[in-house]
Amino acid sequence: MHTPDGEPNPNLGTAAREVAEHASALARLEVELAGLELKRKLGALAFGIGLAVAAAVLLLYALGFALAGGAAGLETVLPTWASLLIVAGVLLLVIGILALVAVQAFKRGAPPVPEQAIEEAKRTQEVLSGDGSTA
Repeated sequence: MHTPDGEPNPNLGTAAREVAEHASALARLEVELAGLELKRKLGALAFGIGLAVAAAVLLLYALGFALAGGAAGLETVLPTWASLLIVAGVLLLVIGILALVAVQAFKRGAPPVPEQAIEEAKRTQEVLSGDGSTA
């Protein structure tokens, strides 16, 4: 665009540079948003995996106590095996609680896709490829 005296309009160059800078900043922010969203989801998955491992270890202990309780039950009449079976029952209860919390953590973290960042990038692309209106 030229001014009435034939010289190029300096505002057009400035505006183009500002648009390019804003687009670059927007792209950086979208990449940062995707990284933060992935980090949050991977953290939830790691937490769920940790709880599942803890539940598996406690399941092994519970199985050991149940087997020891059964063996002690065959050996004696009541006190030893009853107390061992009570301990095994408490461990199984704790395992159930840990497993439920682990399942909830897996649901929060899966799939580890930055959905919010992808949606924002699609909206940005639509605005940039359109006529510039947001309505």
